[in-house]
Amino acid sequence: MLTRQVTLRDDDGEIAEVVGICTDITEQQGREQELELLNRIVRHDIRNDMAVVLGWMELLEDHVDDEGKEYLQKILASGEHVVELTEIAHDYVETVVSNEELAVEPISLRSALTTELSLREESFPQAEFVVDGSIPDVAVAADGMLSSVFRNLLNNAVQHNDKDTPVVEVSCEPRDDGVDVRIADNGPGIPDDKKEFVFGKGERGLGSPGTGIGLYLVQTLVTQYGGEIRIEDNEPTGTVFVVGLPRAE
Repeated sequence: MLTRQVTLRDDDGEIAEVVGICTDITEQQGREQELELLNRIVRHDIRNDMAVVLGWMELLEDHVDDEGKEYLQKILASGEHVVELTEIAHDYVETVVSNEELAVEPISLRSALTTELSLREESFPQAEFVVDGSIPDVAVAADGMLSSVFRNLLNNAVQHNDKDTPVVEVSCEPRDDGVDVRIADNGPGIPDDKKEFVFGKGERGLGSPGTGIGLYLVQTLVTQYGGEIRIEDNEPTGTVFVVGLPRAE
């Protein structure tokens, strides 16, 4: 039970009455406990099992022919994606169940973005990542989960791409009060009637109202930072996610 007081004042600004309001948050606390339990299961059991599976599959690399290696690499990539999903689930739970106000602090944009680009290049060797210009050495108002924003957007640019060689182009445009980070891909694009739904918590895939919990997490974090995110069409094909982040004060 959560109790708080509301002060009522009269027309002259004098205190007229103090009212106590009780709110039953038992159900909310129950949901938070369930999420935390699910988080522990996902992070511990699934990650441990996937680590074992990936280890066994890596041992098979020297025991399959060239044709088999192609399929083995696909299986390894899918397994690594499952591990990435546990990270997304962890970040999401941390965001949802936290009762504290988000502690925004100065975060190096260059460090966060270049680190994630390097990690994505290792995760998706079939994709091409291009940085247009330079990444400005500025501090933005965010927190340690800024890396999750870039990780999800870069992953999305490759995983929803229908090209043999996915191309992801990253550029930054400094502003007086912040910086715009543009992540563009050469994929199939997002129809106009679905652009407003892609940040929902729906099922994955452009045929559904949302494209997964990852993009929902992205929008939630960017909004909490005091920024904004929008979707544009890329030319000649593809999608551009534009993340506007405020400069740290």
